[in-house]
Amino acid sequence: MAVYTDITDAELETFLAGYDLGAPISFKGIAEGVSNSNFLLETEAGRFILTVFEHRPGDLPFFLSLMQWLAARGYPSAPPIADRQGETLGAVRGKPAALVAFLPGLSVRRPTIAHCREAGEGLGWLHVSAEGFPDRRANDLGHGAWARLADALAGAAEALKPGLAAAIRGDIDLFARQWPSGLPEGVIHADFFPDNVFFRDGRFAGAIDFYFAAWDTQAYDIGVALNAWCFEADGSFNVTAARALVDGYQRRRPLSEAEKVALPILAHGAAMRFFLTRLADWGATPDGALVRPKDPLEYERKLAVHRAAGEGGLALFGDG
Repeated sequence: MAVYTDITDAELETFLAGYDLGAPISFKGIAEGVSNSNFLLETEAGRFILTVFEHRPGDLPFFLSLMQWLAARGYPSAPPIADRQGETLGAVRGKPAALVAFLPGLSVRRPTIAHCREAGEGLGWLHVSAEGFPDRRANDLGHGAWARLADALAGAAEALKPGLAAAIRGDIDLFARQWPSGLPEGVIHADFFPDNVFFRDGRFAGAIDFYFAAWDTQAYDIGVALNAWCFEADGSFNVTAARALVDGYQRRRPLSEAEKVALPILAHGAAMRFFLTRLADWGATPDGALVRPKDPLEYERKLAVHRAAGEGGLALFGDG
């Protein structure tokens, strides 16, 4: 989450005039994430998150419909709020905007093994709850996009760390040879990071920020989560946390043997995705934006761990 588009009191009142939510009580920007402008809003009717969308406006019906679908099936997430006309998508300052319900709970900065297991179960629950969702959206930041991004960012990678461009090219070549196919597909969250997952009393309480959700290999979503949840502050990979996350996931959706075999390279690829997009964002944050761009070097270090694990990848199962 972030703030690129500030909103005046008059603009907020105009937007809220279409809703039956009463008068605003408090309103403040949320300076986290990198993609959209987000605000915590309290009105006489309760607490909400207002998002002004800075990118991918054509995909918004998919995201909002998915959030409605999940909420209707009992998945703990933040459903969009409809206005008096039954519409969930409005506009602020000429940009698309939506209100979603405030989801109670807290994210964790230093996940424990127990948190990883709970998060894994929450991700598996999400995949099962999304089954049957009728819409499709291709993952425009998935495997098919990385070679192009890597080429475009080769100079930035080399400036960040000498020799890095060649290492990235080696990874891209590896994915071209070994990327798995034929694995089960479905709706994935694609951004299942600790700041997008809430807990209450140590238990999974819900997920937010579905604005990268897409149709892709379901096990790839586990790869995203392994990178996000299972690395220590010193950059080392915590295999105990990883196995707990996968175990939690399988409480809701058991993995096939092919998916288990593929998880290491899927996690390697997921690390590439976030390295490349962080590198692209690193020098592209607008002046005056209330946003903290994420450090691409964090994911460069994770890529190095995957690379050092060798052909078999990280040992996620068995005694390795």
